[in-house]
Amino acid sequence: MSLFNNVNKNGAMGNSNLGSQNAQVAFGNSEVFEEDAPLSTAEANKMIRNTYTLLSMTLLFTAVMAGVAMKINMPPMHWLIVLGGYIGLLFLTSWLKNSIWGLAAIFALTGFMGLTLGPIISAYLTMFSNGAMLVMMAFGSTATIFLGLSGYALASRKDFSFIGGFLFVGILVAFLAGIGAIVFNLPGLSLAVSGMFVLLMSGLILYQTSDMIHGRETNYIMATVTLYVSIYNLFLSLLHLFGAFMGEK
Repeated sequence: MSLFNNVNKNGAMGNSNLGSQNAQVAFGNSEVFEEDAPLSTAEANKMIRNTYTLLSMTLLFTAVMAGVAMKINMPPMHWLIVLGGYIGLLFLTSWLKNSIWGLAAIFALTGFMGLTLGPIISAYLTMFSNGAMLVMMAFGSTATIFLGLSGYALASRKDFSFIGGFLFVGILVAFLAGIGAIVFNLPGLSLAVSGMFVLLMSGLILYQTSDMIHGRETNYIMATVTLYVSIYNLFLSLLHLFGAFMGEK
């Protein structure tokens, strides 16, 4: 996923991407519980509603934290700090996914990602005369892709589980290539990684939505993490591509 996308080892702009994880749960009013068997249609529909509710809340929280980072002129974090913070909070969320504390962990994760996002957006607004347009284009394109793919998966109810292996390998390769692009300062490879992640995150949205529809995904916290990571990476990858090909200095 493009978790520290556009931040190079000196705190300037570069590109890298990170993958995400899957798991299972259902959303209760006062507790989180895990089920081993696939969910029934009614349970799956309830889990889908709860996942999208939590996803909306985490995206809003990310936007608030990004705004705070921009307001205080927070400098870009070193990519190793971003990577370490993301992985640490992701493992914490996964460890607590069957507890009510999993909700606190996912907001810690998405809040942290918001803090990493603010300096990147500020950099685009500063570096490009049309930076605001680039940000809005990336935002609009991300929303269109997510809503379109989610709507298609929900309406068609097609099973996209067959792409799971391809996504795993693809995300791993793209992640390692993104690290290489940062370490060896390879702008061309960085752009290629962003292009790869646009495709991979689009596939991940279809895969995760399909898993929820067919009851294989029973953990609403980890379902939210997967969709959140897809949206975050999609936005940063598109922003990177738009900046490279349409940015005006």
